[in-house]
Amino acid sequence: MRTPSVLVALATLFGAVHAVTTNGFADQNGGMTGGAGGKSATVSTGKQLHQALCERSSKTTPITIYVSGTITLGNTEKVSGSGCSTASDRIELKGIKNVSIIGKGKAIFDQIGIHVRESSNIILQNLHVRNVKKSNGATSNGGDAIGMEKSVSNIWVDHCTLEASGGESDGYDGLLDMKAGTKFVTVSYTIFKNSGRGGLVGSSDSDLGNGPVTFHHNLYSNIDSRVPLLRGGTAHAYNNYYNKINKSGLNSRVGAKIRVEKNYFKNAKNPLGTFYTDKKGSWEVIDNIFDSVSWTNSYYPAGPNVKSTTSVSIPYSYKADSASCVPSIVGSTAGADNGMKVSDGSCSASPSSPPSTPPSPPSQPSPPSPPSQPSPPSSPSSPSSPPSSPPSSPPSSGSGDNLSRQSGSGSDGSSKASGTSYKDVRDGSLSSYWSPKGSTGHIRIKWDSSKTVGSVVIREASGYQGRIQSWRLQDENDNTIKSGTGLAGAITFSPRSMKKVKFAILSASGTPGVAEFETYASSSSSASPPQSPPAPSPPAPSPPSSSSCSNPTGKWGNCLQTKCCGDAGWTCYGANQWYAQCRTECNVNGWDCNRLG
Repeated sequence: MRTPSVLVALATLFGAVHAVTTNGFADQNGGMTGGAGGKSATVSTGKQLHQALCERSSKTTPITIYVSGTITLGNTEKVSGSGCSTASDRIELKGIKNVSIIGKGKAIFDQIGIHVRESSNIILQNLHVRNVKKSNGATSNGGDAIGMEKSVSNIWVDHCTLEASGGESDGYDGLLDMKAGTKFVTVSYTIFKNSGRGGLVGSSDSDLGNGPVTFHHNLYSNIDSRVPLLRGGTAHAYNNYYNKINKSGLNSRVGAKIRVEKNYFKNAKNPLGTFYTDKKGSWEVIDNIFDSVSWTNSYYPAGPNVKSTTSVSIPYSYKADSASCVPSIVGSTAGADNGMKVSDGSCSASPSSPPSTPPSPPSQPSPPSPPSQPSPPSSPSSPSSPPSSPPSSPPSSGSGDNLSRQSGSGSDGSSKASGTSYKDVRDGSLSSYWSPKGSTGHIRIKWDSSKTVGSVVIREASGYQGRIQSWRLQDENDNTIKSGTGLAGAITFSPRSMKKVKFAILSASGTPGVAEFETYASSSSSASPPQSPPAPSPPAPSPPSSSSCSNPTGKWGNCLQTKCCGDAGWTCYGANQWYAQCRTECNVNGWDCNRLG
């Protein structure tokens, strides 16, 4: 199965307008080309994105827009021109055709949604859209991360991350809603997480002219319902991983038909059926795995004895993975800023490749191509004399045992975001976490009896690094132990006896996520951080000076200094810190930071 991202790259780079393959219904009705064959632009604000659309000679002129950085309501404006119809409170794709919007590295849409209306042949790829609200704060796009409506066709949403921090009562709506004549859509390799509503196809019982839609290789994590809600029309859901569906899953209603094929359901309530109405839909089920799921008698669940009630004809070619490998293959391929990998249809992911390379990237010094070198050892040694500036995210933990995980420990805090847990900050895993309801709050570790504590390490969850801006550490009487900005390594202080220690987040860029709140008796650095997932580590060069990262480290040092320490704000501090905090940034930009040279 050919890599879709490579097809996009080839069409864009060489000007050949060939249809890409989405392995879904977007391949029908003329197929997908997006902005292939047209000009390209690189943008970092919403205003620039709108300007790139508006500067086209017409609304159908092809264009590929690369997004690098964070789009917000504050940097988005309404722009006028011959090639657009825009708005100030959302990214507006209205009345246009032949457009690709592709993230380069980290492309974040923070609290601002993407609205597709009366448009066709649109590719949205490698984008992270988060915390879009319809009430209770800054609002955009009716609370939808991505919304499509009114005469929309041939849309491909690929390798995106769509997330909220709660449900409708918290001000959020759907992560991906399609209505009022949205047809021929493929949604692939996308993460939906932490939302009351995953999305819908059809907004009401009278809005039945939507679809067909394909959902494949997506991750639905901590979603209450609508994965999706399908009213009328046809859908195909294959090789998706549904993990922690809290109320109901695929909801086929009002005559809708859906083929549910080789998916993996885990910790899901009512994974499939017709819910909250007597107007039934139907389903065809093929080789799915139901692991730790539950069924209720309300309305018309498909289980526990799940059987097909219809058959669905699929007009396009595709190769589905076995359901048993879906958790691993989706985990390694889905989401934005995750290497743009795809499945080969045999439970293996293709090599990482960027969606395409913009001809005019943001100005950066480029390291020379690295020559072949032996693989690095698995355990780096610490630099002999670290620089005076500490790293900007905790490189190591305190000495001895993590007191947060000892018998008699517990945790609590301020109101938590839906789907997160206080106990997750002391489970030793970086994949589970606690988030406050909003951008501020506090989390606390407590013990049955007093403990002597001399250092604390706060580890942010994957995808949430760098969000915590200012913080305060307090004892059980709310006396301040220490305060600061950013997470500058282990928070050390004179050891003191206490039964509770509180980490208060005073400000953050978006909703923060704390994966681990570690506490130690001593402040010396020696214990190893949790690994999620484990990865090979490079050898440790001597610490660089503030002006150079090249010396004995060669191109690897240059790569990290330029791409990570400069762009992302990390401080250069030796092998452990370079590797832990910079590897992702470098790999996203196409450099190999796993070896010297």
